[in-house]
Amino acid sequence: QVQLVESGGGLVQPGGSLRLSCAASGSIFSINFMGWHRQAPGKERELVAFSRVDGSTQYAESVKGRFTISRDNTKRTVYLQMNGLRPDDTAVYYCYLVTPEGRPYWGQGTQVIVSS
Repeated sequence: QVQLVESGGGLVQPGGSLRLSCAASGSIFSINFMGWHRQAPGKERELVAFSRVDGSTQYAESVKGRFTISRDNTKRTVYLQMNGLRPDDTAVYYCYLVTPEGRPYWGQGTQVIVSS
């Protein structure tokens, strides 16, 4: 059984910052991709950012320059530092990982609300 536990969501004013964390636990021996998707009300889930096992990263155009993804492989944890938050960043943020065999696992999601 593999579990992903997210933390760090909440309510923040426009222009503010939040840091999301996601820790993987359970029967998993290696991880290829770790990252984040988000789903806003009435919209489809979309990619935010991911990190490959070699440390390279990829971001959605809408968050480039504002969000930074990082990971600690020894702790099997991925982080998402979000700066310059905007109301359209409001969404449920889902952590995920993909094993080298291509199997995906998802967290339960953490709510981020950007509002004054």
